[in-house]
Amino acid sequence: MKIGVISDTHGSLFYTKKALEKLGKCDKIIHLGDVLYHGPRNPVHETYKPKELAEFLKRLDIIYIRGNCDSDVDCMVTEADIYTKERFLDFGEVKIYAVHGYEESLDERVKRAKEFGADTLLFGHSHIKVMDNIDGINVINPGSTTLPKDGTNSCAVYQDGKWEFIEL
Repeated sequence: MKIGVISDTHGSLFYTKKALEKLGKCDKIIHLGDVLYHGPRNPVHETYKPKELAEFLKRLDIIYIRGNCDSDVDCMVTEADIYTKERFLDFGEVKIYAVHGYEESLDERVKRAKEFGADTLLFGHSHIKVMDNIDGINVINPGSTTLPKDGTNSCAVYQDGKWEFIEL
């Protein structure tokens, strides 16, 4: 199974397309939130095209998590379920607890992943890549496709039983 993970696209059609292109054919794509709006703390970047991104995303089968910059109107214009703040996803070989990651501490997220019986915690929000193992839980933040705070636009992929980053 191949699972692509993107987060914090913040309205960039260019970087979203680039991430999906780099990921290639995936069985599932998960978006960890902050889909269209650039947010009040972020600059309006030169690739900011939320209307065009919404139209592009309508054609794709993506599992979404609601981020702190996502709103009801984002769900309407993408025609997607961006209402859910957390999801447990059981893909057999990998069990994922996914959340944007702005309302709770990392310890609370790990605890919640354990409660769901997940082996992997996916979260976004910080715009900083994380790949760790805490108490037997794989902890993955793919960073930001659009506004990285660690210097590199990125996403993540699960394939052949392992997680890795893809730099854009």
